Amino acid sequence: MDESRIRTHINPLIGKRIARHLTIADVEAMQDDVAKGKTGKPRTGERGGKATGGRGVAARCLTTIQAILGHAKHKGLLAEHPTKGAKKLAGNKRTRRLSVAEIETLGKAMVYAEQQGVSPTGIAVIRLLLLTGYRREEGQAMQREWVNPMGGFVAFPDTKTGEQVRAIGPEAIKVIVAQPQIVGNPYVFAATTGDGPFTAVSACLQRVCGYAGIKGVTPHVLRHTFASIAAELGFSELTIRAMLGHASQNVTQDYIHVDEALKLAVRRTSDEITKLLAQGAAKLDRLRLVADSDEG
Repeated sequence: MDESRIRTHINPLIGKRIARHLTIADVEAMQDDVAKGKTGKPRTGERGGKATGGRGVAARCLTTIQAILGHAKHKGLLAEHPTKGAKKLAGNKRTRRLSVAEIETLGKAMVYAEQQGVSPTGIAVIRLLLLTGYRREEGQAMQREWVNPMGGFVAFPDTKTGEQVRAIGPEAIKVIVAQPQIVGNPYVFAATTGDGPFTAVSACLQRVCGYAGIKGVTPHVLRHTFASIAAELGFSELTIRAMLGHASQNVTQDYIHVDEALKLAVRRTSDEITKLLAQGAAKLDRLRLVADSDEG
């Protein structure tokens, strides 16, 4: 999706600009133009998609260009992030989250999907996002050197809201540690070819949810689900905002060293979701046992 966004919306508007000369005004103007539909395109051919623009697409375009520039700064290609602080348009608020029953069903479907040949790396990213509440980009582009298993945190050099240190529970650490290391590839979830990260998590999630019969699920829904389970466990809104890495109320600064109370909240939430996923997977095992006994 990022590649399509760059090709369809970003490149036509600012693709010829020199990165270090970009300003906040430039990328906000790009965002406004996408929102107004200036980069919209009609459907082409039988399989061609229709690009309409809109506020949601515009906001995601800004997120994409900010991530690209942030990565360039991290790699030393830019001395400073030239557009840090650009204001993203508010889109339609997404409140979809998985119910307890749906989490169990997803756990069952994840096991089944891997048996059907769905990428185990993609399934691992799905599990990590659900166990951490991390954003899709944070999970699938996570690098090994950012992760401190003993300290129970991930030090992100650049996120949607800047540099952050975020708590992570033992169950999520297990997912990370289980991933094979590819020589020359710094990412936890490595692409099958090249030295980049795995990027097909959304497609994998759709396949898994197809097996589960669950509709309307995106990586962002997994983030909402993590927050919802944390709320059900009794954690305050302030704590949940810190768990999710929201910085709009300066919450992150209060936990810059990731205090033990926040680690406990993340661990309990992650453990609860792990339990629900396992309960779903166990149901698939029981179904298998019944089927085997019927055949016998």
